Amino acid sequence: MTTIKPALDIAARAAIASRTEALFRASGAFREGHFLLKSGRHGDAYVEKFHVLSDPVATSELCGYWAAHVRDATGMPMVDVVAGPTTGGVLLAFETARQLGVRSIFAEEVTAADGTTHREFRRGFHIERGERVLLVDDILTTGGSLLAMLPAVEAMGGDIVECAVLVDRSGGRATLTSPRTGRTYPLRSLWQLDLPTYEPGPATCPRCADGTPVYAPGSTGTTSGAGGPGAA
Repeated sequence: MTTIKPALDIAARAAIASRTEALFRASGAFREGHFLLKSGRHGDAYVEKFHVLSDPVATSELCGYWAAHVRDATGMPMVDVVAGPTTGGVLLAFETARQLGVRSIFAEEVTAADGTTHREFRRGFHIERGERVLLVDDILTTGGSLLAMLPAVEAMGGDIVECAVLVDRSGGRATLTSPRTGRTYPLRSLWQLDLPTYEPGPATCPRCADGTPVYAPGSTGTTSGAGGPGAA
């Protein structure tokens, strides 16, 4: 009996990952080509999250996987609040909270007087001390958005139950560590995606080598070189 449930969990996660990939591909959110990323590196595949988030049915299904995971055996939610960072996290937090019947809030990026940035709950949003919090976001690459959320929740006394993302591009991180307290929180993704990136130039990037035009997602279109803004 000790091996059955882990095997079922693995099978269920594989099925969810396959379905998540199918939804991203069907919506056009997963694209292949030659892309200039925000980091300045090039990639031959790119995830445009808002293509899938613009589909309410797909978004509801994806959030449903998170909601199911934080219900107890009786179907009651094991969290009191669902929180996310702007921008995609706002939509995901709302839909997940709606399905669970709990509150949804979001944290915005704020620039301090010294030029540093942090996440902050504004607009009257609050977390009561001891409230159980589920943190959600769309794509995890470096983890920066969710890492910045952790101190904001901790400062209000919230108890972070789990961090959840749609797609993990980080290489398979299982935890996030708070830069404020050093506490470690579990991280779960619906789909782990390994997308290699390359230094620009024909010697290092296969698409540069074959002459494929570079496209900067979120901008006006193709570029002739490695310069200019891109997307992660």
